[in-house]
Amino acid sequence: MGCGQCGSGGCGGCSRMDVWNWLAEIPLSPYDKPFDIVEVSFNNGSRKDFYRNTTRHSFEKGDMVTVEGMNGFDVGMVSLTGELVKLQMKKKRVADTPDLKKILRRATADDLAKMEASKKREKEVLIRSRAIARNMGLEMKLTEVEIQADGKKATFYYTADERVDFRELIKVYASEFRVKVEMRQIGARQESAKVGGIGTCGRELCCSTWLSDFKSVSTTAARYQNLSINQAKLSGQCGRLKCCLNYELDTYLDALKDFPEEADVLQTVSGPALLQKRDIFKNLMWYAYEHNPTKPYALTIERVKEILELNKQGIAVEELKPVEELPAKGKAEEHEFVDVVGQISLKSLEKSSKRRKQKQKKSQQPQQQKKRNNS
Repeated sequence: MGCGQCGSGGCGGCSRMDVWNWLAEIPLSPYDKPFDIVEVSFNNGSRKDFYRNTTRHSFEKGDMVTVEGMNGFDVGMVSLTGELVKLQMKKKRVADTPDLKKILRRATADDLAKMEASKKREKEVLIRSRAIARNMGLEMKLTEVEIQADGKKATFYYTADERVDFRELIKVYASEFRVKVEMRQIGARQESAKVGGIGTCGRELCCSTWLSDFKSVSTTAARYQNLSINQAKLSGQCGRLKCCLNYELDTYLDALKDFPEEADVLQTVSGPALLQKRDIFKNLMWYAYEHNPTKPYALTIERVKEILELNKQGIAVEELKPVEELPAKGKAEEHEFVDVVGQISLKSLEKSSKRRKQKQKKSQQPQQQKKRNNS
């Protein structure tokens, strides 16, 4: 149901997930007018903006439109229409003001041809701009260049660890490429989203397909999920912690509510038992004695609560009473190699060969007798 690329309802070949317009089939009141603001996406969905539809055309999702740009025009694809645009504007905190840019017209063949010519320049401009920045000794990395459809403006996306003074760089870019220059700094996650790639799961990166809101990820999310804090395994291609660490975090937090708090140490007669891990799928807690940490014991949540209650009363339990582990499945019987050389009789084979030879002799005798008679 929807686009095979991003899972939305007919995105028209975008590389990012669009919003599913679940209000599209709901009829409006006869006294209401359709909402006149439309969401338009640019550069395969990496950038979206809102425009007022002052034309007499009724646009649908996937239509190419020509909108107001910086001292000119730009061409984009309609990504959302109708009442759901109000919710998107509220979510992104965009006010419905008279200063909102407008849709000029439905994109013509001439507009699309100019946009195609501008897009072909982007790769060449990116390579040249990187060389200029490197020659000027600026500590920055240019990730992408987006040129407006009419070719009058170029937006340079870059990443940098520290603040960069690019005032001279802008002058060089303006004279070199004959465009109005805009520098826009992005983070490491946004850079990975623009570059794209394949994650460790074998699928295309979430940030370059459907993920648009980047939330902070901390190592606490990994600890809640009993994951080893290995920076190399937990980091994505952006060098930051993987966004997918947050996907199942709520499920783990809900499951951990049943586990007792302050249960890191249990006092027993044999000595203190230290908590090793929590298994939320089996509702078990693993403990090991301080003097023998290599042998953990699995306890139920009820048993741990019982021991904690006794410890509060100053009573040390005699034993942990671990859960009986299921017996390991027996290994498949392995057939030992047996040397049977010389034990197998070959008499049957010898008999069959003798019979063949006898038949051949019998068939050859009449032929030999005929030759003799003829001679």
